[in-house]
Amino acid sequence: MFAVPLAHAATEGDLSGARAQMGFSLAWHIVVACLGVGLPLLTLIAEWLGWRTGDPALRILARRWARGMGVLFAVGAVSGTILSFELGLLWPGLMGRYGQVIGLPFALEGIAFFIEAIFLGVYLYAWDRLPPGKHLLTGVPIVIAGVASAFFVVCANAWMNQPRGFELSRDGRVVSVDPWAAMFNPAAPPQTTHMILAALMVAAFLTASVYAVALLRGRRDRYHRAGFFIPFTVGAVVTPFQLVVGDWAARFVAHYQPAKLAAMEGVYRTGDHVPLTVLGISNGHSGLKYGLEIPSGLSLLIGYSPDTVVRGLSEVPRSRWPAVTGVHLAFDLMVGAGLFLLLMGGWLALAWWLRRRTGADGVLSVPGTRAFLTLAVLTGPAAVVALECGWVVTELGRQPWVVQGVMTVRDAVNPAPGLLNGLWLVLVVYFGMTVATVYVLRRLARDQPVPIAPQESDVPRYPVT
Repeated sequence: MFAVPLAHAATEGDLSGARAQMGFSLAWHIVVACLGVGLPLLTLIAEWLGWRTGDPALRILARRWARGMGVLFAVGAVSGTILSFELGLLWPGLMGRYGQVIGLPFALEGIAFFIEAIFLGVYLYAWDRLPPGKHLLTGVPIVIAGVASAFFVVCANAWMNQPRGFELSRDGRVVSVDPWAAMFNPAAPPQTTHMILAALMVAAFLTASVYAVALLRGRRDRYHRAGFFIPFTVGAVVTPFQLVVGDWAARFVAHYQPAKLAAMEGVYRTGDHVPLTVLGISNGHSGLKYGLEIPSGLSLLIGYSPDTVVRGLSEVPRSRWPAVTGVHLAFDLMVGAGLFLLLMGGWLALAWWLRRRTGADGVLSVPGTRAFLTLAVLTGPAAVVALECGWVVTELGRQPWVVQGVMTVRDAVNPAPGLLNGLWLVLVVYFGMTVATVYVLRRLARDQPVPIAPQESDVPRYPVT
């Protein structure tokens, strides 16, 4: 598959429209996709606990989550199909030239999707038709296929950051294609790990935040308590690993994409003892203003020494600079949201430890108090903010390249006029999908009332009692 020379360049308006349409579609789809990766795991955990303990509340919880899982899978299939069309329609320069290079992960993702669809149907249909243990096993392929789908798609995106597995001939044709080398490019390990953990965090904290609202409203029966603590505990366990992986990913970016790191941290001049700047706005040429600087902080983080040299934007032609303020603020928001989630997970862990070891009272040992639950409601939005900001950093930080160092966004976009009009159509479609999804999920939650167990004076200090 070879690129066809484009007779006309896209206008600035159409280019901006194509970028906005793709960005909005991805931002919407990625939340549903993360729920598709994480919610099956939460459902299996709840079902396994219900099977092991014989607790009917946990079985009801798992069944409800399974129904929501089916709805979100269908919605994700629709939004994912829209994205696949957008790749070809909005970016023919990319797919026309490099489709043969990155086609393998997309094909494998399709296989994983069908495996997930098949076993999801079996899982939902066989709920009362198989023994509990065997039914539980039918859910395992759903979890594996969901994670595999995320892995393959992110491998394709990682290739855009570190293109491998091909050569360009003198006349610009793609030759010597190695799809496996392209898929397993250097950026794939940190990026896929970072994304899969992020998906688990989003699913866990979003689910927990819904039940935190119910707990605040006084619904402290076992069903709602388990609905909060199972996902919140999963999120609390995953978050520390995510921070470690995020550090790994940042060091990778410092080595392979120094311009992106420079934009993330607002570094304009190459040097050592580079400070770490929190917040701040780019002045457009030499640094950040209104930010809080930590002396030598960035050099220490990147190379464990204040003498570590950090490359700045001055080494890159001005026309190749990313949008520094946008990338930097998105990165700070991502890190800030992640630290908030880490602290909330730490609060739960400390309360559990105090309760188990000392039986201590007080706000730190009682995460079921209003203060904790109010903050717990915010963990869901915080996880989504971290997710979206992370993708802003990944994509905006690579600009103006669509494939790092090989093809610019302008070369990839469809030159046909009227791309901006498609943005408004997409906004209408996704608004309708959002309303319909929320409506259906709310109806599912209300169709089968939960048997109310005796209310308890406090929420347990640990996930499962």
